[in-house]
Formats: sequence, structure tokens, C-alpha cells
Amino acid sequence: MGHTPSPQSPHNIPVVVLAGFLGSGKTTLLNHLLHRSGGSRIGAIVNDFGAVEIDAMAVAGALGDSTVSLGNGCLCCAVDVSELDLYLDRLARPSAGIDVIVIEASGLAEPQELVRMVLASEHPGIVYGGLIEVVDAVEFDDTRAKHPEIDRHLALADLVVVNKVDRAPDGERVLGLVRSLVESAAVVPASYGRIDPEFLFDCRPAGERIGQLSFDDLHDHGGADHAAHLHSAYDSLSFTSEVPLNPRRMMEFLDSRPEGLYRIKGYVDFGPHDTNNRYAVHAVGRFLRFYPEPWAGTEARVTQLVLIGAGIDVPALRKELEACKDDAPHADEHGMWGVLRYVQDPEGDLAEPGL
Repeated sequence: MGHTPSPQSPHNIPVVVLAGFLGSGKTTLLNHLLHRSGGSRIGAIVNDFGAVEIDAMAVAGALGDSTVSLGNGCLCCAVDVSELDLYLDRLARPSAGIDVIVIEASGLAEPQELVRMVLASEHPGIVYGGLIEVVDAVEFDDTRAKHPEIDRHLALADLVVVNKVDRAPDGERVLGLVRSLVESAAVVPASYGRIDPEFLFDCRPAGERIGQLSFDDLHDHGGADHAAHLHSAYDSLSFTSEVPLNPRRMMEFLDSRPEGLYRIKGYVDFGPHDTNNRYAVHAVGRFLRFYPEPWAGTEARVTQLVLIGAGIDVPALRKELEACKDDAPHADEHGMWGVLRYVQDPEGDLAEPGL
């Protein structure tokens, strides 16, 4: 997949909420992200410190009562929910050099409340990066029986990771059941919490950081080519257009984006509808934001987008994007209204549907 310039500038760090019931594999997944980040720096906020066993912590030196510096350049903070904004502020400061923040929720936490807190944050340097719900394929039926609220959690998720699917005797049935319970979320299978970090955030193109390895990374789970397996979990589409896009058609495309389309990132040129700016677009699940940025004097005025999802129809999406081209641009004084609804209001945040 080609690397389109990221719409998340150093002042817009995505904050991902990682949730799931005890034993689902959240910490294993977080460990995987920490050590396979492609050079990106991850700030990890842990909502339940007593139950967390991040492998790297055993070899890292504590800097204080609640902060641990990891050997691979990541930063982990143990935090009470009431302190969340304080830690978001600490991690989002430019001097921290953090590229993405992952909040690992307690196994009994209500993910909806954490999502609300992220969306309600007034910190100008962060942007919502999605709710990831991890489920244990082996124990899924028992978990639903004990915790019926899991159905509600799945309905709120932007991405569902069906973990331990390799160990479930009926993994395909569980995958089908989970897909029937989600609304529009992408659903991906995983073993040992291993999903491609590019699915969640923009990994830098540099090689993997050399640092501490987690316990799982030191063991060969079947000798498979894990890189190939990881990339098979998602589909991506790169779209470039030298013809400006029509804002009404683009908003129709975004408003009807299909199930399984998890992320959209890149830049849009709306041509005569706004000759001064290009628009960075950041969409994750149902969340959408546009960020107007002045064109540089020598910059080529093109639209560059990357779409990432699971089970998406790439040719159909490409055809829909092609149909957004403004082949007959004309004066339309209201054409940008739909776009401007999703531009950050400097006086406050936008309400998010369904939360």
C-alpha cells in the first residue's frame, strides 16, 4: 500500500480506545502494536493498572508512580478515568513526539464512556481514532451469556478483532455471529492479537524499531509468515485525481460508506468550490472530520486518498470515487455546506451520532 501524506499533523494525534472483556487479548494486542509500530511512537494509557501485564514493563525503569518509559520509545501511563484529560494533554504535547495514543480500557469498563470522554476533550492536539473491541473467539458464547452488554459494545465499535480464532473449534461460526451483531464495523480475525498496525494508524515507512520483544514475539506460533497473514486481514484502496472533486458527490459517498470501511485518510481538492484550501479528511468508523489547509504555492493540486477496511469491494469503491469528479464545475454557493459541517468548530466540538 502506498503511503499518502497523513492528514494527522503533529497537532492532531489520533486517540484509539481499545476495549474488550477480561481475557479477550487486549494487552497482547497492545504489546503487538508497541513492538510492531514501524517506528511510530505510541502513547499507551492504561485504565486498570493492577490488571495490566505489558511485557516491556518488566524490563523498563519506572520514572514515577504512574509513568513507565519503554525501551522502544513508547510511553505507558496508568490512569484513572478522571485523569484522562490530564494524560492526553501530557502525551499530546509536541515535545513527547507521540504519533498515536491507545487507551486500553479496563476489562469491565464501559467503552462508550471512554469514547465520550475522548470526543468531549477540548485538547486541540487530538482527534478520535476509533473504538476497537477485542473478543475471544473461544469463549465468545460464554462471554455473551455472562455479559449480555457485549452486544451493545459491538454495536458501538468501529473495528472488532475476533482474537484466538485459530484456537476456536468453530471460528467461522463465531466470525459470522460477530458480523451479525455489529452495525457497520470492520470485523477481522486474529491470532495472538496480531493485526497489522497500518489498519489502525499510519506507520512510518522505516523498518521496525529494534527494542524489547514481548513474550509472544519470542515464540514461533506455527512458523507461518506472519507479515503475509497480517496483511491478508484488510483491504486498501489508493485513489488519486487531478480533477477536483464535487463536494456534494463526495459527501454522498462519505454518508453512504459501506460496512467494513474502517478508515479514510488523505487530502481532497474541491477546486472552484474553495480555491484557497485543500481539505485533509480523517474518517474512522462513523467519525468524520475535515481540516482545511492552505495550498502551498508550488504544490500540485490533486486529491490523494487511502481507504482501508475489511471485506470491502475495492473496484466498487473506486468507481464511486471516480463518480465524485467534478467534470462540469459550476457556481454552487451551497456546495460546500455538507463538508463544512465536519470542519472542527473553534468554539466547540461536533456531536457524534450514536454515542
